[in-house]
Amino acid sequence: MAWSAAATGRGTVEGNVGRGFEAVRDAFVENFVRRGELGGACCAYLRGEKVVDLWGGRRTPDGGAPWNEDTMIVVHSSTKGLAAMTVAVAHARGWIDYDAPMSAYWPEFAQHGKERVTVRQLLAHQAELFALDEPVDRCLVADLVRLAIILARQKPAWEPGTRQAYHAITLGFYESELLRRVDPRHRSLGQFFQDEIASPLGLDVYIRLPESIPDAKLATISRPGTIEMLLGFPIRATIEFMNPRSKIVRALTGSMLPHDEQRVYARNLEIPSGSAVGTARAIAYAYSVFATGGHELGLRPETLRTLAAPACPPTRGFHDECMKSGDVRFSLGFMKSSREWPFGSEGSFGSPGAGGSLGFADPTAGIGYAYVTSQMGTSLTGDPRDVALRDALYQCT
Repeated sequence: MAWSAAATGRGTVEGNVGRGFEAVRDAFVENFVRRGELGGACCAYLRGEKVVDLWGGRRTPDGGAPWNEDTMIVVHSSTKGLAAMTVAVAHARGWIDYDAPMSAYWPEFAQHGKERVTVRQLLAHQAELFALDEPVDRCLVADLVRLAIILARQKPAWEPGTRQAYHAITLGFYESELLRRVDPRHRSLGQFFQDEIASPLGLDVYIRLPESIPDAKLATISRPGTIEMLLGFPIRATIEFMNPRSKIVRALTGSMLPHDEQRVYARNLEIPSGSAVGTARAIAYAYSVFATGGHELGLRPETLRTLAAPACPPTRGFHDECMKSGDVRFSLGFMKSSREWPFGSEGSFGSPGAGGSLGFADPTAGIGYAYVTSQMGTSLTGDPRDVALRDALYQCT
């Protein structure tokens, strides 16, 4: 691995790239020079070997604090990929059958016609439970017993299995309660992730950020301005985001809970669809394990084959009722590569996050990849900074 350091107008880029991967370093530097990067990191593993590990820029938008090697940041919906890993571990241990009804593990879930909703349908955003009728606040999220009651009695918006609607926040809550039901120790998803994935692999990433992480290790999110959003988002998406009754706004209720004005990010709070805080290195390594056999986590070949298989559409196809998107595909808690949102090879699985972050596994190429950023972008189908890095990576392999 060759050491690289380069000065940009927004700070210094540092890190390492393997021989032959210099193009990824160049693309990372160009993100600061040409694509408005503020601070971020990119890491990639190829067949278990770390070939890219870069970080740079500023940790805060209004100051000189540098983005360091161990700087962590919230990755929004990229959390969903980490949450899906916990369910995959449960599947590998024989605790969960993806094609079994949710009610087989959680009898109360069967209310209001949900008795035939399968685990697979829920994880593919096809259970029609994209929003809750109850307000989502920190008190509810912290009370797992009360939250489970509310989740179980929620009525589906349509007949389950007929449509796809992005379960932006609710997906993680349902996954966590499912996991609590099948785990012999009845742990929450965030605790299970820490015990069974993050700690064994030595990962600096948390779905439930502990008090022990100092604020100085955390990068803050810089949001795009009004003009940038108006020019960057598609017109239809802008209209949807401005309507408080739209499906996507309802689906995103609770998405701001991980943020904390005093502590940067909330401590000891789990939003399993959007509260993960970590480094690109940690996320990339987790995906690398999933891309290269999963022996470190005891994953079975059957589980990995299932994750790499094509997504199964609902009866009305992959059009998403929340995102108003025509070809975004989900399977077993992960996003899958599609015509509208391509990444990696055909069998790849991962999850993007609002603003530009992305993590994924490509079992065909043996790649585990992650990109994180503090400067939120406005692209809904692949941030230009991330796309430039991925294009360079695949040109080098």
